[in-house]
Amino acid sequence: MIDRTVFENKKAAYYTLGCKLNFAETSTIGKVLAEQGVRKVRGGERADICVVNTCSVTELADKKCRQTIRRIGKQHPGAFIVVTGCYAQLKPEEVAHIEGVDLVLGAEQKLDILMYLEDLDKKQEGGAVIASKTKDIRTFSPSCSSDDRTRHFLKVQDGCDYYCSYCTIPFARGRSRNGSIASMVEQANEVAAKGGKEIVLTGVNIGDFGKSTGETFLDLIRALDEVEGIDRYRISSIEPNLITDEAIEFVAASKRFAPHFHIPLQSGSDEVLRLMRRKYDTALFRHKIEKIRETIPHAFIGVDVIVGTRGETDELFQETLAFIEGLDISQLHVFSYSERPGTQALKIALSVDPKVKHQRSQQLLDVSDRKLHAFYGQSIGREALVLFEHTRRGELMHGFTEHYIKVEMPYDAALINQTRKVILQGWNQERSALTAKII
Repeated sequence: MIDRTVFENKKAAYYTLGCKLNFAETSTIGKVLAEQGVRKVRGGERADICVVNTCSVTELADKKCRQTIRRIGKQHPGAFIVVTGCYAQLKPEEVAHIEGVDLVLGAEQKLDILMYLEDLDKKQEGGAVIASKTKDIRTFSPSCSSDDRTRHFLKVQDGCDYYCSYCTIPFARGRSRNGSIASMVEQANEVAAKGGKEIVLTGVNIGDFGKSTGETFLDLIRALDEVEGIDRYRISSIEPNLITDEAIEFVAASKRFAPHFHIPLQSGSDEVLRLMRRKYDTALFRHKIEKIRETIPHAFIGVDVIVGTRGETDELFQETLAFIEGLDISQLHVFSYSERPGTQALKIALSVDPKVKHQRSQQLLDVSDRKLHAFYGQSIGREALVLFEHTRRGELMHGFTEHYIKVEMPYDAALINQTRKVILQGWNQERSALTAKII
């Protein structure tokens, strides 16, 4: 039994680093505390509780987590600082030794936060408490963000069974698992009832949906498409070998799924894909891009690429560059390879100099800029539906079309969280956005 008096008059601040999945889970932690009477801290106030949901996808992500935790300690002196997420799961002892941290929660404990806060008013003299954590993470904890966002993130899946050679996420998140389609539909209905207009389906490997329940990702999107009140859904990052042709065709004909795909390539070299232990080759990836273009000609296609992995010679990088140049995609998300302890990639002899990684990143970012500009340029003069988002009064407000084109207009409070038909106009290169006129 939770003693609610522990939480009386308490204020909490929430910090999320990393992926959309973390945003969904942080929101759920906030709901758990709000049910005990803890309110979100307002501007200028000091928090009693600070919850930091961390990322550990790269060494840079770990560094940002440490910096954030230290900054929070200075901004909210005396606050009870809770650190959870992937960094906390993978390196709990390291996190526990960061000044100011009181409690470290692993992946299985983060949504059971209340049971670990009974000594909230007793800062630990001997350092942080590390909650017992399990290595075999099996529980699926439902989450859906509902903060001050037009866009909601619905967690449909967690964990990964792939064990790519460069990645620690399976160790941080556990095996692939999911909730039922019925539970996802229920959460989508709750978002609609609260006035939410857009839902992003998120997870670690969402195309793997159904392992826990005997259902499929295609079954899921078909069911969600029938939920009344939601204007649109977006599918977050999905593996090329798991986005089926049937799913692409369904999105093309659906009532609510946006023509927007985010597909990780990671390398355009079959040799590097083999070293990465990815589950596809460039031929399959090209087929998926061509299938989308054939079925939904104006779809936005974002692609992830990692440069400088162990074993990536100059010749193999040139293969990646040439392959990407030949793809009809909209934008690249470029990441430099970061060595992660315990991964199989460390057994590959050839490492890439950091300066070379930077040069390769810049080359791909230049390709991305050209492709994004061309994609936006093709859209000028077309009609589109824009869902407008919150912004500060007196500034330009923005929103996104169904094709994930960023649109800017003069601020109008009446447009917030509303979908309007517009004509797309000029290109603002500095902010990578188009101007528009409501019709």
